[in-house]
Amino acid sequence: MFSHHRLLVATLLFILSVHSALADTLDDFSSDGCSRFPNGTLTEENLWCDCCITHDIAYWQGGSTELKKQADEALRVCVLNKTGSILLADTMYYGVRVGGLPILPTAYRWGYGWEYGRGFQPLNTLEKEWVKKKLAHYFST
Repeated sequence: MFSHHRLLVATLLFILSVHSALADTLDDFSSDGCSRFPNGTLTEENLWCDCCITHDIAYWQGGSTELKKQADEALRVCVLNKTGSILLADTMYYGVRVGGLPILPTAYRWGYGWEYGRGFQPLNTLEKEWVKKKLAHYFST
């Protein structure tokens, strides 16, 4: 009986230590706007910047390949709606399709909120909660 109790305590301590370590791996949300690309035109400096910030939210949290594709397509549609320029929307789309791959060691890669090397790993329930809390904090400040 005593060994079962010790095993249970050890297991609980391990789970808590893993949880604590993982909680520290998601950085607070940050955005630099359109990352190495203009945020707008000379006359409207931030014309499509909000499209990029929404895109950054998706990239920061990462997830599956399908979620990246959806985020990239949403960026294309948003920029097209803001500008009416298919050329600009497609240029940004193809740029993020390749330039945002998680294998690139950049600050704007897919899943940049997590430690480098996460790749296209879907978020589990606990990680989704961390994302919600971090975004709530970001938008409250």
